[in-house]
Amino acid sequence: MAIGGLTTNALLYLDNVSVTFDGFRALNALSLSIDAQEMRAIIGPNGAGKTTMMDVITGKTRPNQGVAVFEASHDLTKLDEASIAELGIGRKFQTPTVFEMHTVEDNILLALKTDRRPFPTLFSKRTKAEKERIDALLERVRLTGSRDRKAGELSHGQKQWLEIGMLLAQEPKLLLVDEPAAGMTDQETADTADLLREIAKTASVVVVEHDMVFVRDLGVKVTCLHEGSVLAEGSLDAVSTNERVVEVYLGR
Repeated sequence: MAIGGLTTNALLYLDNVSVTFDGFRALNALSLSIDAQEMRAIIGPNGAGKTTMMDVITGKTRPNQGVAVFEASHDLTKLDEASIAELGIGRKFQTPTVFEMHTVEDNILLALKTDRRPFPTLFSKRTKAEKERIDALLERVRLTGSRDRKAGELSHGQKQWLEIGMLLAQEPKLLLVDEPAAGMTDQETADTADLLREIAKTASVVVVEHDMVFVRDLGVKVTCLHEGSVLAEGSLDAVSTNERVVEVYLGR
């Protein structure tokens, strides 16, 4: 299906997207393509447009021009945030948001993709399928041994994993992750890279990150943004040796 004259097979395709805030152009004719089951790292200096790009994808910000096409048939610029989430796009912000007074297991239960209207929620009982799904998610995010702990007792890295698990409970097709390695120990950082690589086997993942060691550990294609546009794209080695990238970002 073509949208705005475009035909694409990519899972996510941004074309000529521009966003202006009070005269400041946060995105400048940005074009970006993400395939199904691809993980992409997005890097760039502060103010490069990384957060605004994610805001456009999730419906938080409307672009002044351009389209954001999901699954070749949905123009995200025409949809609200709830509708976009229902399509299968999940977002994890830099600061983890979990229910700290509830157990880890209950956090996952609350996030499961199921009927959450008041009546079904009040009278529902945990099914065998839900229990198996929770067990699988806890194992996937390395929190099986912490299932009965209050979420507020977890380390920063574990809270990050829990929130990722809560997003996975929604069965996303595309996961946007903002600086997942920030504040983590070296071991947690390595484990998070492993986790994201596992997720990318079944869903697309876009990782916004400043930690170049972590980006290298991911071993994926890198897109560097600058002043709202793509400055360079390719392997980390290719991008990190680009003279303009070194000048505006890595050389600082």
